Amino acid sequence: MSVSYMTQDGYEKLKSELEDLKSKGREGAAKAIAEAREKGDLSENAEYDAAKNAQGMLEMKINELEKAFSTARILDESTLDTSKVTILTNVTIKNKNNGAEVTYKLVAEAEANLKEKKISVSSPIGQGLLGKIVGDIAQIQTPSGIVNFEIIEIGL
Repeated sequence: MSVSYMTQDGYEKLKSELEDLKSKGREGAAKAIAEAREKGDLSENAEYDAAKNAQGMLEMKINELEKAFSTARILDESTLDTSKVTILTNVTIKNKNNGAEVTYKLVAEAEANLKEKKISVSSPIGQGLLGKIVGDIAQIQTPSGIVNFEIIEIGL
């Protein structure tokens, strides 16, 4: 069983989502199944089949979240070493090919959100950056080939 490290905020979001699915999600699925049952013969009732499938997907999502929740460990960002790239650090990188600079926060897979510039430590870029220090060049395999990124800054 692998441990997933996350921020307090990520932990709270995960907990909230799990509670919401267990209460409102299950209630909605049960209601949809009950409504479909009222429509008669279950052997030819596509609405019933769809509601049962949706319930199965909901239970699978709940199971995945419970697994993530049970292995989650909250990291205190104030105790992190910012001399090198680690989980929960912000890292500014410069693409050596086009000069573009971008700052990402490395987070657990459950917290990854590209719109918020949070990338997973298990992603190709995240793995390529881990352990690097300011000035290092990270060679990362992308769909368009190998890209060289220079580590400009590391912080919290």
